[in-house]
Amino acid sequence: MSLFLSWVVILLIGVTSVGVLLARDWRWLIIFLAIQYIGVFVLVLEHWTLGMATVKVIAGWMGAAILGMTRSNLIEEEENQNAPPQGRFFRLVAAGVVGLIAITGAPVVGSIMANAGTVVSTGSLLLIGMGLLHLGVSDEAMRVTISLMTLLAGFEILYAAVETSVLVAALLATINLGLALAGSYLMIASSAREEDGTEETV
Repeated sequence: MSLFLSWVVILLIGVTSVGVLLARDWRWLIIFLAIQYIGVFVLVLEHWTLGMATVKVIAGWMGAAILGMTRSNLIEEEENQNAPPQGRFFRLVAAGVVGLIAITGAPVVGSIMANAGTVVSTGSLLLIGMGLLHLGVSDEAMRVTISLMTLLAGFEILYAAVETSVLVAALLATINLGLALAGSYLMIASSAREEDGTEETV
């Protein structure tokens, strides 16, 4: 991969992960998550074959589709209720700190993890950090699920440099789909509880 294309992929991952952190509309969350997996696909392709890397992006898109279809069937809520509690300025500053840590720590992590490479390590640390940040400021089921999927995607990018087993690729894809299904169930259960509470109040 050329140096220019490598940093374009890093920029894509950075923009989509920040977009997930800042977006208030659930539709944008799904769009950013789906685009994010394109960047994951390109970075994983550095160490995995095309077929194995394709499994990764397909599993991610299927997970995003599961969350999107579930959310589209639920009653629309006020967008402010789905937004993280902190303001956008705080989240931008926190995302900048995560990006700085990812860039400065990538060379060391890359050398430790079987010479994964600076670009791969940067993308991995960026997704892991942004996933943890989003997880820390969110309590809504859909956002928590997307945070966990982002965190797992970052881990998978780095782990791809160490392990090239087909079985491991299938296991990680299954975990992604399991997370999406669990998040879908929690979204439905949360919506049902809210409807029951509304009916009791009335």
